[in-house]
Amino acid sequence: MRRLWLALIFTAGVAILSSGVAMGLPQNSSAGGGQDSDRVAIEKAVQNYMDEWNKHDVHAVAMTYTEDCDFVNNFGTLTHGRAGMEATFGPFMTGVYSETHQTGKVRTVRFLKPDVAAVDVDWEMTGAKNQDGTVRPTRKGIHSLIMTKQSDGSWLIAVMHVHEFTNTPQLSAPPGQPVGSMKKP
Repeated sequence: MRRLWLALIFTAGVAILSSGVAMGLPQNSSAGGGQDSDRVAIEKAVQNYMDEWNKHDVHAVAMTYTEDCDFVNNFGTLTHGRAGMEATFGPFMTGVYSETHQTGKVRTVRFLKPDVAAVDVDWEMTGAKNQDGTVRPTRKGIHSLIMTKQSDGSWLIAVMHVHEFTNTPQLSAPPGQPVGSMKKP
């Protein structure tokens, strides 16, 4: 009888620990079929962002974000909303970023809720120029994203923070941009 009792306790303990409940771990094992399909959809959304960036279509890039998105660049400047994204990035996409090519690979996905995920993307950008037309060094870093699932099952970027690991000087605001628009707050 004692042996049966120990076997039941052991089995229950293993079941609890493997589910992550006992340690309060987030439930993002790949055992959930829904999360697997959401990971694929997130990777597709990240690739769509890269593809639209490489077409230099600022409106299409903005559409990969939620309407009320927040974007923080590598210098700490906050841009809010799709309209803000278009206003801020439009002059760059037709100027110093007009010949850029960006690639990215999803490093991690952590589901905070079934429809909210924290996503880290390793990125690299070539072809950026300084305002004098000289080519900037290849840029590399991590995009830290919060992505939200939409009613159609697609995922959009709600928050992006850019972390850059290359030492590139800050660009000045392009003509027509408000003074200080590309400076730290």
